[in-house]
Amino acid sequence: MLRPRLCIGMSVAPTWLSGEGWRHRDSGIEGLYSSDLALDVARRAEAAHMDFVFRPDASFLPLPVMAQSFGFSSLDPTLLLASIARETRRIGLVTTISTTFGHPYHAARQLMSLHWLSRGRAGWNVVTALQGNENFGLPEMPSSEARYARAAEFTEVVRRLWASFPAEALLVDRENGRYADTDLILPIDHHGPQFQVSGPMNLPQYPGPDIPLMQAGGSSLGVDFAGQVADMVFGMTPDMPTALEMRRQLSERALAHGRQPRDVRLLPGLSLYLGKTRDEARALFLATHARIDRRQRMRLAQEFLGLDLRDWPEDRPITPADLPADHRSSRCASHCEALRRIVRDQRPTPADLLARPEILASVHWQVIGTVEDAVREIAAWFRAGAIDGFIAVPGGSIRSLDLLLEALIPRLVQEGLFRPRYSADTLRGHLEE
Repeated sequence: MLRPRLCIGMSVAPTWLSGEGWRHRDSGIEGLYSSDLALDVARRAEAAHMDFVFRPDASFLPLPVMAQSFGFSSLDPTLLLASIARETRRIGLVTTISTTFGHPYHAARQLMSLHWLSRGRAGWNVVTALQGNENFGLPEMPSSEARYARAAEFTEVVRRLWASFPAEALLVDRENGRYADTDLILPIDHHGPQFQVSGPMNLPQYPGPDIPLMQAGGSSLGVDFAGQVADMVFGMTPDMPTALEMRRQLSERALAHGRQPRDVRLLPGLSLYLGKTRDEARALFLATHARIDRRQRMRLAQEFLGLDLRDWPEDRPITPADLPADHRSSRCASHCEALRRIVRDQRPTPADLLARPEILASVHWQVIGTVEDAVREIAAWFRAGAIDGFIAVPGGSIRSLDLLLEALIPRLVQEGLFRPRYSADTLRGHLEE
């Protein structure tokens, strides 16, 4: 363990409403496009003393899923979190801004505005994006190498813009009529491969802790980028060996960039389908994905693995040799790798593969069981040094959210794995506990 206690974030993307979850009478789906739903979750997460709430984002809308659920349709994450900043006091607010589709001056100003409005609680999830080029005048998605090169320059420019108008330059000296010390407000004069930015930014730096950065890429380029700039990594680690390996890689890359391993916190998404019994939790998971039929599952398997199962004999196991070597998926690389590992280690039949949670849902670490099941697994991963915390992604129904906040978090406090109360008022303060 690199730190004595867990760092725990809460996704305010309403994952508990996905699939069939929105159809429950008490789902509150009608509030999806207002701030009320996110505000309620943020207030409850703050009452549980969680480190931050987090809003992932996408810049495209796949239409087929919209017939049955809300998919990627959502409010802008930065505007959403700004709207709840005044209604919360201590919990961090981590928004998502793409470096592939955005501009650093705009991002720097948005993020510092959120930092001021929340009094030092903003965080930035730096994403390079996997899809959405058609909405930004790009004929195709840039390569992974091009996206991460742009992300590195983008992040550098944002940080230089934040520093271009330092807090100490703001004098507000009424007696002598001096508002700011302009000798301290300096242009950045950035001239790079992607961006030409003069600066300075037209907003002073917040006079307190800085804005922590999150990153989510699991490729070798993503891990190296995280080692260079990230305070938090939203990892996709479906099992402990994967988490241990990612934690090792992050530590290695942090050291290579002159940082300490504990500076980069691995916080995998934890998908929680919780019930009073394991049977109840399993039934919730299956009911949530009930309308994903066999044809849709085969399509997903082909997208992830390049494997056409339409005429595959039911009793024939799938082996690594059956996977097309030249398949390139637009899906998340770590998700594809998790499914390839299942094929390699288990050699499933088509029925076995198509029933896997990794086919049905995202490749987050999953607990489908009781609160005590979740406590045991979280404790085991943390004490093994596989994780520094997690980002909670409740699934199935609002009942999973309730059990997380009202039962699971208090049990982690009882086990000495999480804080019983806040000792700081900023996101950086929470992370440094």
